[in-house]
Amino acid sequence: MPANPANDDLQPLAEIDKLIHEPARLMILATLHAVESADFLFVERQTGLTRGNLSSHMSKLEDAGYIEITKEFIDKIPRTLLRITPEGRSALLDYTNGMKQVLDGFG
Repeated sequence: MPANPANDDLQPLAEIDKLIHEPARLMILATLHAVESADFLFVERQTGLTRGNLSSHMSKLEDAGYIEITKEFIDKIPRTLLRITPEGRSALLDYTNGMKQVLDGFG
């Protein structure tokens, strides 16, 4: 049976990183990709996520090794810093390349 070109175009979608594909986590990684590091409040404002939602998604990304979370105090005020890891940058690049392949198949 001959290969179906439409199925070939969609194959990268089957291999897409589902952790990153979730819109909130994609926004977090995209935000962190653009900066060296960012504090929690900056990421909260950039993504529009609630504190609880952002915190939950951060934990999932941290568990996957895609981001690093550092907590510190500045003049007795707690601050949470987020940084994308090399693994996170690589995973985001793989994700975007896979999505480009799928979208280019529609063009």
